[in-house]
Amino acid sequence: MKSTLISAAELAALPPGEVLVVDCRKDLADPAKGRRDYLAGHIPGAVYAELDTDLSDLSLQSQGLGRHPLPSATAFAAVLGRWGWRPGLQVVAYDAASGALAAARLWWLLRLAGERAVAVLDGGWAAWQAAGLPVETTAPQRVPTMATVQFDPAQVVLDHTALHAAPAPLLLDARAAPRYRGDTEPLDPVAGHVPGARNRPFADNLAADGRFKSAAELKSEFLAVLGARAPADVVHMCGSGVTACHNLLAMEHAGLAGSRLYAPSWSGWVSDRSRPVAAGA
Repeated sequence: MKSTLISAAELAALPPGEVLVVDCRKDLADPAKGRRDYLAGHIPGAVYAELDTDLSDLSLQSQGLGRHPLPSATAFAAVLGRWGWRPGLQVVAYDAASGALAAARLWWLLRLAGERAVAVLDGGWAAWQAAGLPVETTAPQRVPTMATVQFDPAQVVLDHTALHAAPAPLLLDARAAPRYRGDTEPLDPVAGHVPGARNRPFADNLAADGRFKSAAELKSEFLAVLGARAPADVVHMCGSGVTACHNLLAMEHAGLAGSRLYAPSWSGWVSDRSRPVAAGA
């Protein structure tokens, strides 16, 4: 069972009937591009996950839950059933950004549902291509199942006030430094960050080749950020609760288990303009 990362070679060696591969490619600037790329070529047997409809419920945006509100457990179970998923089946998610665009989000949603046999393809689509492994263009015909899941509320923060309630968690913002500082904001109406949040850009989890750094290196780097705080004290955020899952995945891979996700993230925080905003480093 792979529970955090899997290499392209390891994935290629798995019997097709023992793994559910999910293509999570997404381009926020061109919402339809991910599916076009999937149809142009994907890992054999992979189904496609649409961030906006399969891994989110955009109908909840008006409730202050961010740009990518979490789907209900019932809705997510229906998606899993459509893919032919069953409990215990190894799931491997990938995208074109080493997990940062949506693959880590799917990984985390399954963890939220109590599943552990789920991993992200290290290096993503680029690693599969670089290895010269097979590609197909036809969508698989999987037999649907009747899936049922329940989400663990202890793993997610939805209440904005909980970020500053005593004892306050250590809030880690996964956005790039210019967005965290408030120098620029391409997606949300307000620039800056939640007061008290610290910046840990998700890109810092990756080596120069686009794969994750070693577990030991990630552990050292995160412990330097955590200081005396325990992993369970950490709450991750980003722009909309997607790339923050990359930091959560990195911590789990480093053996620092137990951190949580502030799912509404920055877009949810600024949905109420009366909430305070910080800027700068």
